[in-house]
Amino acid sequence: MLGNIVNAGAIIVGGLVGLLCRGGIPEKYNKTVVHAISLAVLVIGIRGAMKSDALLVIILSLALGSLLGEMLKIEDRLVTLGKLLEKRFAGDDEGFYKGFVTATLLFCVGSMGIVGALESGLAGDHQTLFAKSALDGIFSIILSSSMGLGVLFSAFPVLIYQGSITLAAVFIKPYLQPEVVAQMSAVGGVLIMAIGFNFVADAKIRIGSMIPAVFLPLLWYVILELMG
Repeated sequence: MLGNIVNAGAIIVGGLVGLLCRGGIPEKYNKTVVHAISLAVLVIGIRGAMKSDALLVIILSLALGSLLGEMLKIEDRLVTLGKLLEKRFAGDDEGFYKGFVTATLLFCVGSMGIVGALESGLAGDHQTLFAKSALDGIFSIILSSSMGLGVLFSAFPVLIYQGSITLAAVFIKPYLQPEVVAQMSAVGGVLIMAIGFNFVADAKIRIGSMIPAVFLPLLWYVILELMG
């Protein structure tokens, strides 16, 4: 769990640095930097989405995963949690829950979090999560400087999410074939692209409800193995 703890800590530290910078950055610079980071997020998403050529698996995973996420009301629950935290810790800071939800999704849906958590659980190798921690810390600085305190609180869902994958890694190890991991990474890349679109164009894509899609390639493989 060391890598996950370091990752959560990096988000908190980066968020604190961003909050210290928040008042000293003029709005026009802030907006330009956010747009620049949004473009970087799009590039990261595109690179991730191209890790697999199994388009049918990716499309089915996105479609059915989104349906499952809407049934579970994942996006709505994230927003509700963000607003509860906002009421408890931020008073009249109306941007709190937006920062919380945006940062939580950005830090959770990427392939580095999944692969890093699996490596941590299977081999005690935390290097991928350490690298992710550095990236998340930088993103935290930028996001919290523009979106506020909510970004810091995203560290806790990230810790729970990645920690759960780490703990489950031993049980799913037999099914973690390279093509399955590539498909999961590709779906995650598509969701990261969606985050970039939400930043740049205010597209309001309900990415939270799409999170189950990331794990459906693994489910398809398990079903095929059991049927075979």
